[in-house]
Amino acid sequence: MGPENSALGYCPRRATATADGLSDPQPARKFPPGSPPFIRTSSPDAFYPALQDAHAMTDAAPSPLLIADTGAIRRIAVNRPERLNALDAATLDALHAAFDAAAADPAVRVVVLTGAGPKAFVAGADIAQMNGLTPVEGRDFSLRGQRMMRRLEKMPKPVIAMVNGFALGGGLELAMACHLRIAADTAKVGQPEINLGLIPGFGGTQRLLRLCGRAAALELCLLGTPIDAARAFALGIVNRVVPAADLEAETMKIAEQLANAAPLALRGMLDCVNVGGECGLEEGLEYESAQFGLVFSTDDMREGTGAFLERRKPTFVGK
Repeated sequence: MGPENSALGYCPRRATATADGLSDPQPARKFPPGSPPFIRTSSPDAFYPALQDAHAMTDAAPSPLLIADTGAIRRIAVNRPERLNALDAATLDALHAAFDAAAADPAVRVVVLTGAGPKAFVAGADIAQMNGLTPVEGRDFSLRGQRMMRRLEKMPKPVIAMVNGFALGGGLELAMACHLRIAADTAKVGQPEINLGLIPGFGGTQRLLRLCGRAAALELCLLGTPIDAARAFALGIVNRVVPAADLEAETMKIAEQLANAAPLALRGMLDCVNVGGECGLEEGLEYESAQFGLVFSTDDMREGTGAFLERRKPTFVGK
């Protein structure tokens, strides 16, 4: 929580987006020489399967992510299509670093997260890697994923999950940590861990409970049967379902709308929802009032209200 809010005494233990998504400062991440944790490119062409092989392999391994900027929109794709974009430890770390970078970059106003290839958003955690883990290693792997997803959830900028295929296990957990979820009508989502003798480990039991309630959360976890996009929408797991052929265009349309909105107001809203969802009603209302007051200190508030009165389109600069 940012210093301007911690003094207010509202939900002091809750991390919020006002401190770049983290309540406690984290040391800078250091990576060994060789392969970077992700590849960044200024061209959105990197997301098309025909061009994925054009990215050079490093001395160690190919990058688990593709990253491209389109104006103020940063697109991040999990790039392991041969494994249906399964999440291994390296991919979890790369995602964490990518979200840190997006949060810190003033040119980025919104993030779109998806999976490379036509079949999967993320089909789950990497079973081959998990199979040999000891109990302590299993707990550490779970905590590693949960830390990354909390980082995502507390991003000071909106993150949209573009669910282009299977979002199962860790993939659904990753999508649920995003702020908005747009799904293709061909997508399938679920928590099938029970079929492997496991339970969700990246927050599935907790976020399903909060998104769609106890009955649906228990059904998806206990039965382990994936559901289609239409049922996921009916349960409140995804925000919108669109034809698969229109998924990218529709997602980018929403991203553009967010990119043109007032960044500090968006940040305040993310704060209020994150904090209010974990506090009592009175504390949440007080926190909202405090955030409401803070936006009166911004140039964007003066611009937005002035533009309304002058009947013109506002231009928000994030100040």
